[in-house]
Amino acid sequence: MTSHPDLPRETFRLRMLIFDTRYRSLTIQIVTLAGFMLLVSWMISNTVQNLAELGKPIEFGFLGNQAQYDINQTLIAYTSRDTHLRAAVVGLLNTLLVAFLGCALATVMGVTIGVLRLSRNWLVARLMTVYVEIFRNVPVLLWILFFMAILIESLPPPNAFRGEDATASMLLGDSVALTNRGFYIPEPLFSRSLGDLSVFGAFEISLDLVAFLAVLAAGLWVSARIRARADRIQNRTGLRPTTWYLRLGVVVLPLLILLAALGFHLGYPELRGFNFRGGIYMRNSLIALWLALSFYTAAFIAEIVRGGILAISKGQTEAAAALGLRPNRIMSLVILPQALRVIIPPLISQYLNLTKNSSLAIAVGYMDITGTLGGITMGQTGRELECVLLMMLFYLAISLVISTAMNWYDARVRLVER
Repeated sequence: MTSHPDLPRETFRLRMLIFDTRYRSLTIQIVTLAGFMLLVSWMISNTVQNLAELGKPIEFGFLGNQAQYDINQTLIAYTSRDTHLRAAVVGLLNTLLVAFLGCALATVMGVTIGVLRLSRNWLVARLMTVYVEIFRNVPVLLWILFFMAILIESLPPPNAFRGEDATASMLLGDSVALTNRGFYIPEPLFSRSLGDLSVFGAFEISLDLVAFLAVLAAGLWVSARIRARADRIQNRTGLRPTTWYLRLGVVVLPLLILLAALGFHLGYPELRGFNFRGGIYMRNSLIALWLALSFYTAAFIAEIVRGGILAISKGQTEAAAALGLRPNRIMSLVILPQALRVIIPPLISQYLNLTKNSSLAIAVGYMDITGTLGGITMGQTGRELECVLLMMLFYLAISLVISTAMNWYDARVRLVER
């Protein structure tokens, strides 16, 4: 057995940062980062100095001034006497509303169309192909204008609902009116309401809505526990207990009890004067933007779903069929759960694209964050840089929240491998 004497430790020298491959890459990265930061700081300093010389230093005090303009679609109380900050919040909520509605409808349509594109029915598969090719190859701005024109030209005006010789009638038991000014739908009301909760004095949150969401979340959590218990029993005995009525009951019954306790009833729209009053008013600009973004994004989601399903081995389908599962059960229990791991990453990009494309709302007069802060507020105050910076910050925050939520879900359904 031979022994090796301890080698002397090498002394560090500055020239090793350049000539030693162990330190050279680190040196290059530090120098590049420092150069980039210097460039950015020079650009910011130069911009601030030039704006100061023009008499327009960067400051956000204008957000406290009166907005002095109306917003045609609001989720919270707003008047023209409110501040530009509140107008920006109203616009931001309108953006979030369109993004949520659009992502929900586009997901349902995209999954359905993607599955139908793989149908063995020749006609159904070709019709879905035509849909995908038409919608994804035309700019989304043209679709927004197209849907807006359809709604304005094809729907009747409110006065068509008036009189004994009315040429138009309300739908669903005289509860829904579709007009060329917008849709009027029933409004949820509570005779024993819990009231509103003021948040920093800026806006109010309905405690009825908070209670409804809390009870719904608790019901879904209990339903998930029941499902997990059924999974454990199935893994242990091979037999799965019937739990659908329990899961439905723990979600629905508490909600019905809560609604009865709050005195829930619906407020129907009525034609009074020259227009409908009461109910929830959804402007045509909102409907057109929602439908256009949903139909357009659904075409891309359909292709993502189709690709995810095709990525699953055909042997999985054959094995499930050999066990006696019907085609719809094979798709819902075997194929789609595995395809989700392929579908979700590109699906995140489509959600982000839909959210950012909502900024095209200004083309049809829908007052989102681009129309309020980036439109009228910027025009009135002349604070272009501040408004653009705030909008970039808003969209960046929304996109990061969506990405974080979807990446969390992706990690939950990802196949665990060693």
